[in-house]
Amino acid sequence: MSEARFRAVVVFFIVNGLLFIMMFIHAAYQRNAARPRLAVKMEMVRTLGLTDLSLFTEARYTRHPSMTDLNTPFQDYPMSLEHFPSGALVLPPPHLVDRGLD
Repeated sequence: MSEARFRAVVVFFIVNGLLFIMMFIHAAYQRNAARPRLAVKMEMVRTLGLTDLSLFTEARYTRHPSMTDLNTPFQDYPMSLEHFPSGALVLPPPHLVDRGLD
């Protein structure tokens, strides 16, 4: 490898290393700057009693997976097919999955 290529590779790694370190510095700065806004939003959520993040807009059992029950996807009848595509993407919450040994 020639001397010029070696220097170019070293400069490349140094610049990328500095950029990598600057990403963490920037993230820390942004976190500190966002604290007042997050405090206001947390108080609003607490005051209004808002639920979890809404992931999908289709069915109620995919909107708030932590607030669903086991039979909601099969509300028409037990062997009914899934109506909404998002139901295939969201697993049931861990507290609703049967962990018993059969």
